[in-house]
This record gives sequence, structure tokens and C-alpha cells, in this order.
Amino acid sequence: MDSSPLILLAAGGTGGHLFPAEALGVELIKRGLRVRLATDARALRYSGLFSKDMIDVVPSETVRGRSPWSLATTGIKLVAGTAVAFNLIRRLKPAAVVGFGGYPTLPPLMAARLLGVPGVIHDANAVLGRANRFLSRHVSAIATSLPGVLDRDPRLSEKTVTVGTPMRPAILGAAAINYVPPDTTGAFRLLVVGGSQGARVMSDIVPSAIERLEPALWRRLILTQQVRDEDMTRVRAVYDRLKINAELAPFFTDLPARLASNHLVVSRSGAGTVAELGAIGRPSILVPLPGSIDQDQFANAGVLAKAKGALRIAQADFTSDRLAAEISALAAEPAHLAAMAANARTVGRLDAAERLADLVVKVAGI
Repeated sequence: MDSSPLILLAAGGTGGHLFPAEALGVELIKRGLRVRLATDARALRYSGLFSKDMIDVVPSETVRGRSPWSLATTGIKLVAGTAVAFNLIRRLKPAAVVGFGGYPTLPPLMAARLLGVPGVIHDANAVLGRANRFLSRHVSAIATSLPGVLDRDPRLSEKTVTVGTPMRPAILGAAAINYVPPDTTGAFRLLVVGGSQGARVMSDIVPSAIERLEPALWRRLILTQQVRDEDMTRVRAVYDRLKINAELAPFFTDLPARLASNHLVVSRSGAGTVAELGAIGRPSILVPLPGSIDQDQFANAGVLAKAKGALRIAQADFTSDRLAAEISALAAEPAHLAAMAANARTVGRLDAAERLADLVVKVAGI
């Protein structure tokens, strides 16, 4: 049996949490360490570094409401998950537990605290998430993707290190591809994505925005759009009528390569998306998800917007007329797109996995 130290990674079962965990796992394995993943059942569909024999499913629940019944149900499930995680950690004896946010990280990190195992959390957002905010006082170290996240809390800032967002190998490969701006008469490649679950607003706004473009731009346009199954028929009908060269799908497994091959990206501004746009260096129009308590996507988009690598448009202002105007203006100014790509690249950190691995090894005392 391999006796090298084990690092237990804890992450929610979505790409925004799993991909940084995968990137760190790759780096830790390079250093001769073993890794396992504690997560929720959604991750069993995941097909990256963690094979099913490397995954431990730990029960968890997200806070979905403020009613006493909802809070009690969530609390019971999290306590049950902590008991499962307690037995798991006692059996595996990891040198450290590293969490990547989301409520599924709560049971493993709390069990680690109870057993005296060092804990580290990583947060990719410009605003600390609720689960990580709760865990922040119970771990040995906090890693953030962006600077200044905890500057206003001296008790936490002294154990906080800015490392960036660890990038999986596919993103690092895409980052090696230089941005080539479009010719004003040649093909214009536009990528529209809406996060892991898609975004209905993209199906509502983008087709009618495309319809408002000049016909000359229709002929240049090569459009790739993530469209949910329930919206597919109506979106495809618009593009077929306009004779747009469009590829539509509910999900793209090769998204890093698609990010690299397009001239402009229209997207939500989840932490992973913003980090990947920065790492690869691509211009974007970002539409933050509205209504979240922490307004994390608005803050994330602000990082790229401040660097002049993206346009941030609040969903209330994200109209077909506004989007058509922005696309038309950018398509006519290749030099502006090239400058946005270069500015976005200044936000990216390609060595984040190495930096986070250094922190984990230090905390674990390996």
C-alpha cells in the first residue's frame, strides 16, 4: 500500500468547485502525494482526474430557505454528513483537508477540525462565499484567488494568502494560444455561455440581439452558444431564419479550447469563468447573475472590467439593443478587442496550482 501522505480535497459537485480541486490534485500528485475527493453525489458524473474509486460521497445540503423547517432539515443533513466525514477522515488519516467552497465542504472541514487535522479553504470569488465564511475561523489557512478579499478582517487576513485560481491542464493548454483579433471583413467568432446549468437570459436576449446586427455581420458571424434543451427549438429557429452559422448545445465538454478559439465571449461571471478568461486572455461581455446575497458575480466581473478586459452589464441593462450595439462596436474595432484580451491576461495567474500546493504542503507539515 502506498504510504505517501494523503491530502483530502473537499468540493461541491459543480465545475466551479471541482476544476480547481482537480488542478490542485494534479500538482499534488506530481509532488508524490496521494489525493482523494470528498464531495456530493453530483460529482459521480464528473470525468476528470478523480475516478470513482478516488471519490467519497459525503451527505450535505445547501440552505434553500429561511423557514424553521428548511433550516432544521439542512442542519440535520449537515450533522449527518459531518458524522460520515468524521469516520472517513479517521479511517483515511489525511495530512490535511482542503475545501473549495459550497456547502458540501462543510462536513469534511468540520470533521477535520474535530479530529485536529489541518484545514485549508480556497475561495475563487471576489467575495467570500457563505460556506467558506463560516469555515474561515475554523481552518489553519485561507487561500483566495483575488487580493484584498479579507483585508477588512485582521483576524482572517493574517492567515490569508492570495494564490489565484488553480487551472486544470486544459486551461493551461488554451492559455498558450495567442489571441488573434478578427479582420474587419473576415470571420467573427462569438461564444455565448451561461454557466454549468445554462442561462435562460442568454436564450431570451442573444438571438434578438443577433437579429439587430447589420446583415454584413451576419455573414461574418460564426456563433457558438450554450442553450438549454427547453430553449433549443426557439433559439435555433431564429438563427436558421437569419442563416447564421451557429453551433448550439446544452453543454460543451471542450470549453477551454472554445474560449481560446473565439474573438469575443458573452457569459455569466462565475468565479471559474472569470479566472479562465483571465488565464487564457480573451475579451468578454459579462452579465452577472442577479439576486445573490453576496453579489459575488457582480464583484467577479468587476475585476475584469476594472482591468479593461471585459464589459460588465447588469442583467437589468442587458437588452437586445444594448448587446447588439456592443457586439457591433467591438467587431468593428479589432485593436480594441486585442487590447481587451491583453488586459484580461493581466488578471490571470497560471501558477496558482503550484502556489496553493505550496501552502497546503506547509500547513500539512509535509
